[in-house]
Amino acid sequence: MFEAYRLGGSLYVPLTHKDCLPIANGSRWPGLRSVIFCTEDAVAEQALGTALDNLRHCLAGMAPRPSLMRFVRVRNPEILDWLLALPDVDKLDGFVLPKLDRSNLDAYFDPLVGTAFRCMPTLETRDVFDVARMSELRDYLLEAGHQARILALRIGGNDLLALLGLRRPRDRTLYHTPLGGTIANLVTVFKPFGFQLTAPVFEHLDCPELLQEELADDIAHGLCGKTAIHPQQLEAINATFQVSSTDVAAARQILVDERAVFQHQGSMCEPATHRCWAQQIVARADLELG
Repeated sequence: MFEAYRLGGSLYVPLTHKDCLPIANGSRWPGLRSVIFCTEDAVAEQALGTALDNLRHCLAGMAPRPSLMRFVRVRNPEILDWLLALPDVDKLDGFVLPKLDRSNLDAYFDPLVGTAFRCMPTLETRDVFDVARMSELRDYLLEAGHQARILALRIGGNDLLALLGLRRPRDRTLYHTPLGGTIANLVTVFKPFGFQLTAPVFEHLDCPELLQEELADDIAHGLCGKTAIHPQQLEAINATFQVSSTDVAAARQILVDERAVFQHQGSMCEPATHRCWAQQIVARADLELG
């Protein structure tokens, strides 16, 4: 369940971009850890044919399985079916499934049966504002056995703001808008059941201090990565989601210390309640090393 922390900053790239192939092969931005090639909102309807032609060409030229994780954000279940039939599709790690809800869930998941692809459903419809609907969606994913295929659930911040008639402000983080409570609800509905969630895009490229403030809140909410819309955001995102040596030292101590409660680096440690956190920190640290 900690593999999602490999994502770091997931750079969204429209499939109309001229450098899709060097990006996919890791030569355009060597520090990139995950890329999501988009056929949906980032591609105009009249440009879809060009985007799909570019995707076919890009797949043919992709080097097999670099350390860079590669996904395609499909436009709809029909595009997913088309993509799965391409000869080089196995060079991808998986797919981002937009605007997922109960009405389209089976259409997205059924074609993936028998494959090794991972998926990242995006939560960005009106249902997201309804805790009961999200609980029903979670239960269905568990009962249908889809959880193992889901690398992470993505929170579609801009689409959710659009449903409210809002745009992200330039003077405060997303957590100081109505989406703050929504993100908290998604965390409490899904994370106790083993689902990981990624943080929404930060769309203002000239507010680095505000991005850093929001990243701190992303971490505080237990999110495991963040959508990036520009390479200049990657360094801050990747650095923030890397576990600190202080946390690793505390986590290792919690996992081996036999005392019920003790002090470590100025904080109380109680293995009975902190063990889950400690196991996660150590697993993430091992993932970063390996």
